[in-house]
Amino acid sequence: MDFVHLHLHTEYSLLDGCCRSGRLFAALREKNQKAVAITDHGVMYGVIDYYKAAKKAGIKLIVGCEVYVAPRGRSQKEKLLDSEYTHLVLLCENQEGYENLIKLVSLGFTEGFYSKPRIDKELLEKYHKGIIALSACLAGEIPRALSKGNYEGAKQSALWFKNVFGENNFFLELQDHGIAEQKMINPQIIRIAKETGIGLVATNDVHYMEKSDSEMQKVLICVQTGKKLNEENGLSFETDEFYLKSAEEMNQIFGNVPEAIENTVKIAERCNLEFEFGKIKLPYFDVGNVDHKEFFKEKCYAGLYRLYGENPDKKVIDRLNYEIDVISKMGYVDYYLIVQDFVNYAKSKGIPVGPGRGSGAGSLAAYCI
Repeated sequence: MDFVHLHLHTEYSLLDGCCRSGRLFAALREKNQKAVAITDHGVMYGVIDYYKAAKKAGIKLIVGCEVYVAPRGRSQKEKLLDSEYTHLVLLCENQEGYENLIKLVSLGFTEGFYSKPRIDKELLEKYHKGIIALSACLAGEIPRALSKGNYEGAKQSALWFKNVFGENNFFLELQDHGIAEQKMINPQIIRIAKETGIGLVATNDVHYMEKSDSEMQKVLICVQTGKKLNEENGLSFETDEFYLKSAEEMNQIFGNVPEAIENTVKIAERCNLEFEFGKIKLPYFDVGNVDHKEFFKEKCYAGLYRLYGENPDKKVIDRLNYEIDVISKMGYVDYYLIVQDFVNYAKSKGIPVGPGRGSGAGSLAAYCI
């Protein structure tokens, strides 16, 4: 691999990105790029679709997200103070990183949502393991500080991220889409890298496939903002350079910092996340040092004697044994135990519980427990 795109928005960056899996993986193969990251804005609901499509195409998928970070904290939601947020790219290095990233993204919605799903530095300190972070686009905390002339503030921010994510787990992004602001701050980003020992990484903030697709992306932004094409919407890009560039194009742009290109490959090689499909994964139900099936069986029989008396009809006993056997073979013992736990809790607190649905409502084992 000569170069890997580590900052890319699919159609799941709703009304913003327009890279679709079919065209994306075909283009990557054509450009001889063997890996790619998807970093949609604040969400991860495209991950499984893209993972499966990448596998089929023989492309390595790096799972990521460009998250929104609330400067004053995710709980602060005052209109004049908290309407702005910064961007940060997070990439999963392994399973632990994936679990932490989905936790961050979920909390962004459940705790931090204010116009956008926002996380904060407190959460990054708690859920950073297994994640490689990149400083993002012009909306990132460090580029914004540099754009405002605050070099020392940008440097301190870079050191904070390095300290949280760890050595070689945080990188400073270099982007050049022909925008004057990027050309102004890139030398300063390189300077910060030299002074702090933080690695550089070259990215193209990919939002569409070909340069000609920039017009389509403008239409999406207009739909998002309720504006017409000839009206200012505040979100349109200044240039048409936000497309899937070849390794040759990226090397030409960042030829003066070859390590920034090399680091894209090194990061891609470090990110190795595999999903397992077709296997039920349930939370662990703690019953102490007792076999789960035996524990389940004991609870079923306790309920059986409570409901049918001390001498139940043989047909009832046979039916229960049959169900216990099927439930065990299907791997549903823990599922039954989890459901009975919250149902019985609800009943103990006077919370109404429905009769269930489908085959569950006709389960003798479920009735007994």
